[in-house]
Amino acid sequence: MPVDELNHTMRFSVRAEEEVNEAQLVLHEVYEALKEKGYNPINQLVGYLLSGDPAYITSYNNARSVILKLERDDLLEEMVRAYLAGKLQKER
Repeated sequence: MPVDELNHTMRFSVRAEEEVNEAQLVLHEVYEALKEKGYNPINQLVGYLLSGDPAYITSYNNARSVILKLERDDLLEEMVRAYLAGKLQKER
C-alpha cells in the first residue's frame, strides 16, 4: 500500500435504520435460542462472528437459519451501536 494512502481515513457507510432493527431482532432471537438450549450465548455468538461458521449457532427454534439472513458485518454494526449507546447513556 503506498504511503500516501496510509494518511487517508476510509469511510464506512452505515445501513438504514430498518436493517439495524432487523439485526437487533435477529440477535435477540438467536440469543434466546442459545440460552434456552443451555449454551453461553455470548461465547457462541463471538465464535460465529469471528469464524463465520454457523455451527456455533443452534438450529433450535430455527436460530441458525435466522442468523444467516444477515451479513455478519450488519450484526457487528448493531452490537457496536448498542454498546456505545449504553456507554454514552451511563456517562451522562
